Amino acid sequence: MPVDEAVERALVVMAHPDDVDFGCAGTVALWTDAGTEVTYLMVTDGEAGGDERSTTTEETAELRRAEQRKAAAAVGVTDVRFLGRPDGRVLPTLDLRRDIARVIRQVRPQRVVIPSPERDWSAIAPSHPDHLATGEAGINAVYPDARNPHAHPELLAEGLRPWSVPEVWVVHPPGADHYTDVTDVIDRKFTALAAHASQIADVAALEADLRGWHAANAARGGLPEGRLAEAFRVVDTR
Repeated sequence: MPVDEAVERALVVMAHPDDVDFGCAGTVALWTDAGTEVTYLMVTDGEAGGDERSTTTEETAELRRAEQRKAAAAVGVTDVRFLGRPDGRVLPTLDLRRDIARVIRQVRPQRVVIPSPERDWSAIAPSHPDHLATGEAGINAVYPDARNPHAHPELLAEGLRPWSVPEVWVVHPPGADHYTDVTDVIDRKFTALAAHASQIADVAALEADLRGWHAANAARGGLPEGRLAEAFRVVDTR
């Protein structure tokens, strides 16, 4: 399918609350505006995020789930799911692959978005080990697990038939090959990010930094001066 073609359903799989908003909330806003039903799947509740230690782990997890739901609403997403894996200790295990494959079979998306499983030595922050593990488990859940009737037979026992995802979009990839122009929805992306108040102390400063980053993406993608873009690697997984 053409990479900019609207699809019926998309699934975004990320490690922590706010990962999707940093990486691709502008693109998600464009998709929901075009009628795509988008589901978010967060592998953790983000309970290890931030420097504040005045709340319990359970209180932080509850707060971050609420922040992610609020952020999702800003870009038109109402289906937000959490696997509740321990923040900071995600591994690309068979169990995690099964749990992501379960949601793929439930949602039956034509497009899945994952963090890059490849470390980027030029910008270390996106290469948090939870991101790398989620990307590795996510691509393995797409291929071969979700489509393979022999993988995770308990899913068939749950009535979940195999599903083949045609296309995967990788966020923060080495070797990006697709740049989505998000100039017209950038304010909604910043609104989504502002919802993560427990993590972002100075939204105005972050906005300035992100505008520069998105402008650089747009330049790399050959977009006109003054435009802003999110970067992906689009993988044909048919």
